[in-house]
Amino acid sequence: KEATVKRFHYDDHRQFEAHLTDFVVAYNFGRRLKTLRGLTPYEFICKCWTSEPERFRLDPIHQMPGLNI
Repeated sequence: KEATVKRFHYDDHRQFEAHLTDFVVAYNFGRRLKTLRGLTPYEFICKCWTSEPERFRLDPIHQMPGLNI
């Protein structure tokens, strides 16, 4: 089998660092964890918020990173 590899070109080291940081944040944000019973950290927080909203000051759904960030 052959693997698909994406290649990126960066004009400078800062662009590379920004892309790497974005990748690591997205990976960690979307990773499903055994200790959270297979949920992502965000899914776990939303689940807790729906069962115990009084524990939270802010609605976690409004804190979700999205297209406008």
